[in-house]
Amino acid sequence: MASHGIEIKGLYKIFGPNGRQYIDAVKGGMSKAELNATHGHVLGLKDINISMPAGGITVVMGLSGSGKSTLIRHINRLIEPTYGEVVYDGADICQMNANALREFRRHKTAMVFQKFALLPHRTVIENTVYGLDIQGVPRSQSTKLGQKWIERVGLAGFENHYPNQLSGGMQQRVGLARALTNDADILLMDEAYSALDPLIRVDMQTVLLDLQQELKKTVVFITHDLDEALRLGDKIAILRDGQVIQQGTGQEIVLSPADDYITAFVKEVNRGRVLQARTIMKPFEGGSDGLKLSGSTTIEAAAKQICEAGQTRATVIDPAGQPIGTLDLHTIISAMVSPAVNESAQIAAE
Repeated sequence: MASHGIEIKGLYKIFGPNGRQYIDAVKGGMSKAELNATHGHVLGLKDINISMPAGGITVVMGLSGSGKSTLIRHINRLIEPTYGEVVYDGADICQMNANALREFRRHKTAMVFQKFALLPHRTVIENTVYGLDIQGVPRSQSTKLGQKWIERVGLAGFENHYPNQLSGGMQQRVGLARALTNDADILLMDEAYSALDPLIRVDMQTVLLDLQQELKKTVVFITHDLDEALRLGDKIAILRDGQVIQQGTGQEIVLSPADDYITAFVKEVNRGRVLQARTIMKPFEGGSDGLKLSGSTTIEAAAKQICEAGQTRATVIDPAGQPIGTLDLHTIISAMVSPAVNESAQIAAE
């Protein structure tokens, strides 16, 4: 069980032969465009600070070119940082020597890619145990483990098929089984479901959420899709041009987007199915007769239950059944309507 989160502190990446030379200029406010025009270097990441909780799913979201794939590749140091720290279990990955880094990659992290990255001449089971082969685990042992995970991701019976005999969704399941067979604490998923059809994509999200309930891995999931981010993320960080422009829970981001850019993202969201009773409830003022709702009820479901009960309000309760707030139809309706950017955020953004 993963007991350590990942702390990214003051991380910068400048692509080009002399990236380090320009750190101070970028810290001093030189823009991405100016750095490129004047010095022929590209600003990939600028002052990234994100705490990725242990045993939770952190989603890093942004459009292409926002720096999200660059960021995830710093966690297993497939890309060398220009400046900053990536700390896991008390060690800064950016400072590890070659040997420590190899051990960290082999035993602590596993990666799931958009393009599946399966080896075409290996069967499903052989692909699944590939990481253990590299570690020198005997096949008698690794096959048992691989078989267990193939069954868990719903591919029993396909052990001896080759990747080209499988659909995209099935290939992605093999990728997931391979990552899980490695038993790494950290699961890095780079646009893992982006190439899949929408229905299969939702299926794979469900597989991940079900497994995560039990395994509690520290998952970093990259996507450009807000619905996917909201469904999967315990925490979401939104990147633009290599900078974090907002981070928080999905609830926080949908309720109070930090600027116009994020407002545009959240505008299309079905708020009734995302926002929860506890996020918008009013303080509890006593008198809890009548309808009771769990704090995690979506406001769409809450509205339905309140109306069916012929009420105008309900008491929101915690898992122990204690009242924590009150929710009325008026509050639900206001929350369902997308907000404009709040004034203070607008000023801050300028």
